[in-house]
Amino acid sequence: MEYKWCVLMTTVLILLVFVNCVKLPLARAPVPPSRLSPKRPNPKSCPGCNTLRRPNCCVDGVVSDYFRGSQFENMFSNRNSLEAHAKGFWDYHSFISAAAHYQPHGFGITYINQSFFGAKEVAAFLAHVGTKTSCGYRVATKEPLAWSLCHNKELNSNTYNYCDKRYENTYPCASGVAYYGRGPLPIYWNYNYGEVSEELKVDLLNHPEYIEQNATLAFQVAIWRWITPIKENQPSAHEVFIGTWKPTKTDILAKRVPGFGTTMNVLYGDLVCGQGHNESMNNIISHYLYYLDLMGIGQEEAGSHEVLSCDKQAAFIPSSSSPP
Repeated sequence: MEYKWCVLMTTVLILLVFVNCVKLPLARAPVPPSRLSPKRPNPKSCPGCNTLRRPNCCVDGVVSDYFRGSQFENMFSNRNSLEAHAKGFWDYHSFISAAAHYQPHGFGITYINQSFFGAKEVAAFLAHVGTKTSCGYRVATKEPLAWSLCHNKELNSNTYNYCDKRYENTYPCASGVAYYGRGPLPIYWNYNYGEVSEELKVDLLNHPEYIEQNATLAFQVAIWRWITPIKENQPSAHEVFIGTWKPTKTDILAKRVPGFGTTMNVLYGDLVCGQGHNESMNNIISHYLYYLDLMGIGQEEAGSHEVLSCDKQAAFIPSSSSPP
C-alpha cells in the first residue's frame, strides 16, 4: 500500500512540474546594441521648425549624431597646411558647438514630412563655407575642392571700412574699426555686425576682431547668416533649402524655387544668380556635390538642375539697390 502511495505521489509531482514549466515563458537572449533599431523621431512630439510651428516640420537629435569628426577632416584636409592663412584655427568641435547653439532653430536636424533634411543642409551650408574660405585654385592644381577653411577673414581687408552712416543711431560705427568680411560665411557692414551682436550677446560692433580669434564664434556668426533673412521681404537660406519657404507667383515667374540654387540667390543675389553658367556659381555647386559624396549622401540627392542651379533666377533684390 505504501509503495502504491509513493508511486502515485511521485506521478502527481512530475505532472505539476511539467505543467508549470509549460506555462513559464522562454528566456530570450539580449539583443546586442549594434542590432537595435535606431531611434526615429515622432513628428508629433517635435517642438517645431524655427518659429514657424509648421505641422509637417520637426526638429530632432543633434548634428554630431550623423556628422563625424572624420568627415570634417576629409572635407577640410588641407586647412592646416603651410599655405593656409588660418592654420590651426578651424576644428570639428568648434563647428559642432556652434551648430548646437542653432539646433532649436532646426539647423542641421530638420525633418519635413518625416524626411530628414539635416545632413543635406549641413553639406549645403559647408559648400558655401568651403567656397568662401578656399585657397584651392591658387595653391593646388589637384583636388582644389579639398583646400577650404584656408582663411577666416577677407584677404584684402584694408581697402574699405564698410560703415553705413544711415545706421548711426542703431548700430554706430566704432572709431578706427572696419567691418570687412569675417568668418567662414563672411558678414560685412556695421548693421550686420550690430544685429549678430544682439543675437549672440557678444559686442562685435565694437570688437569685430573677436570673430578672427574664436572659431566657435566664427561658425556661429556664419550659421546666423544662414538661418536669418538678411534683407526685408526675403527668406533665409535655411528656409529656402529645407522647403518651409513657399514661392509666390512672383517667385515662380522669377524661376525661384526651394532648393540649393536659391540659397545662392539669398546669399549673393545677382552677383552669382541670373548670369547663366558662370564660374562662381559652378564652383559653389561643385563644393556641394563634393561634400554630398564625402558625407555618404550621394550626388544623386542634389536634385534637378532647376533645384541645384540659379543660372536663370532673377535676384530677390538687385545688388545695386542696397549694400550687401
